[in-house]
Amino acid sequence: MSVKEIAINRKASHDYFIEDRYEAGLSLKGTEIKSIRKGKVQFKDAYISFSNGEAYIKGMHIALYAQGNRFNHDEERDRKLLLHKSEILKLYSKCKTQGYTVVPLRLYLKNGLAKLEIALAKGKTLYDKRESDKVKTMKREIEKAMRY
Repeated sequence: MSVKEIAINRKASHDYFIEDRYEAGLSLKGTEIKSIRKGKVQFKDAYISFSNGEAYIKGMHIALYAQGNRFNHDEERDRKLLLHKSEILKLYSKCKTQGYTVVPLRLYLKNGLAKLEIALAKGKTLYDKRESDKVKTMKREIEKAMRY
C-alpha cells in the first residue's frame, strides 16, 4: 500500500484541538486528479460543510491543469466527500449540538486514489494557542539539551 503526501494543513493543529480523524474519498473531475498528482493543492481557507445529508469541502484550491484546455475545472468548486452515511450523521450531529467543527488535515494519494484526512475539532482560544506553543518550545529545548 503506497501513500504519497500531497498537501498538509499545518494551521489546523495550531487553531484546533483535534479529536477524531476520518479518511474520506473525493469526487473529482479528470483534470483535478491530474493537478493533484502534480501537487497543485492549497488548503488555505478550506472547511467542511453539510447539506442534504452529504458532506462537501469548500474553499480547497486545486490549480488548473496546464494541458486541460476547455475541459479544465473550476479551481474553487465545492467537492463532495465520500463517507459512510453513519459517519456523516455523527459528524453533522456533533457540529450542530456540541460546538465542534470539521477541518481538512491532509490530502494524499493511496493506491492511486485521492484521499482526504478530515478531523472533528474544537477551536482553541488565544491562551490555549500560547500554552501549546510554550509546551512545544520546552520540548524542543529539552531535546536540544539532551543532545549535548
